[in-house]
Amino acid sequence: MTAQPASSHSAEQISGNHPPSIDPHESGRRFGIRDGLFQAVAQGGGEQYLPAFALLLHATPFQLSLLSAIPQLLGTWAQLISVKLSHRFPNRASQVFWGIIGQSVAWIPILALPLLWPDQGPWLLIAAVAVYFTFSHFTSPVWNSLITDLLEPNERGMYFARRAQTIAMTSFLALCLAGSLLSFFERQQLLWVGFAVMFLIAALCRSASALLLRNVSGLLSHEPSSNPTGFLVFLRTGKSENFRRFLLFSGLMHAAVLVAGPFFVIYLLQDLHLAHWQYGTWLAAGIIGQFMTLPTWGQFGDRFGNKTLLSFTGLLVAFLPMLYLFGTSWPFLVTVNFFGGVVWAGLGLGLNNYVFDAVQPTDRAKAVAVSSIVNAIGWTIGTVIGSWLVSTIPAVLQVGALTLKPASNLPFIFFLSGLLRLIVSATLLRTFHEPREVEHRAHHRLLWELPLLKPLRQFSHRAINTNQ
Repeated sequence: MTAQPASSHSAEQISGNHPPSIDPHESGRRFGIRDGLFQAVAQGGGEQYLPAFALLLHATPFQLSLLSAIPQLLGTWAQLISVKLSHRFPNRASQVFWGIIGQSVAWIPILALPLLWPDQGPWLLIAAVAVYFTFSHFTSPVWNSLITDLLEPNERGMYFARRAQTIAMTSFLALCLAGSLLSFFERQQLLWVGFAVMFLIAALCRSASALLLRNVSGLLSHEPSSNPTGFLVFLRTGKSENFRRFLLFSGLMHAAVLVAGPFFVIYLLQDLHLAHWQYGTWLAAGIIGQFMTLPTWGQFGDRFGNKTLLSFTGLLVAFLPMLYLFGTSWPFLVTVNFFGGVVWAGLGLGLNNYVFDAVQPTDRAKAVAVSSIVNAIGWTIGTVIGSWLVSTIPAVLQVGALTLKPASNLPFIFFLSGLLRLIVSATLLRTFHEPREVEHRAHHRLLWELPLLKPLRQFSHRAINTNQ
């Protein structure tokens, strides 16, 4: 993947030896980071603005719920197909390659179909986005299996934190540029042109990932499980009792989160009338929170275990949506989403890496697919409940002498989402355990190992030592 010196060709002719090749493990790790960079552009400048594009097409709250739920649900079934069809590909890299190509091509109907038939624009967008996420999920099990095989158990947290940090920073830049681009074309009354430029850039970036993968050679071929089973048998046997309890927590947490998830864009753009650049800054604040804290979360998970990581973040994430009931100023909303990014960085790492720890290496692709299916079911249930609540909960709430009248009924739904998250965490986190050997420490002492608090502790220690 790196260029050889200009004299290497002549030296090879003289010596008759081939130049030293890059360790395939290191080559694969580098691809994982660089793929994350290009994927981040597609996410920050494309996927994050799909709800805003749907609003341009006059999508209803129900259609926004479907845009969030159906592509994810259909896409995760592609993971089951991916595992079943993996033996038909010459190697795992080939399977990932064609999945990435499918993602890049899918951006064309996402942009073109709603603009060609605007009367059916929201429904065509939902269908096209479903195709996009189908290809995205098709690559997920084999990609995770491929990269995880290149890592030691105690370095996964740091590696995936580094990759997620790359994604976060690049997504932040893409969000800012995309928000500025949309604001510019909005002033020209050509908003659809801004979306067209963004989506085409996203397609080109996914194509760049495919080209990078072609340069990775010598990766390990997939080794089939020594005990090949179907998905249901896999869930009933082996170490999967702990894994099943984790799946219940993960699925219900996704359901609780998605009660509110699809409606933030409506609340911010339609109810509070934020400009697109303000909405982009709100999104970017969450990404900055992730970027600043991902390395610390990765170290925390590697050292103290992903179950402990989930215990802290699973409780903290419950209080984030409740805060939207207490303020509407733009700086306040941006601050809340910054801390949302901090917490979600740890929760996302914990949910992802616990799957790798809880099953045997040969079952990882299958475990990723099953986990994604469970999460997608929770995702769908949550969006259906949320869309029902939008049409049911009043916009004014009278509690004794106190009258709550926010900009709409959505802050009440956000509060209920937080309450459901708290119930899920309080009841289910105690039902599964850490599957690998980690360092144990009392929870009150672990508080000072958390992001944002750990630098304060280190700074105070340095100050004390300096004074002494």
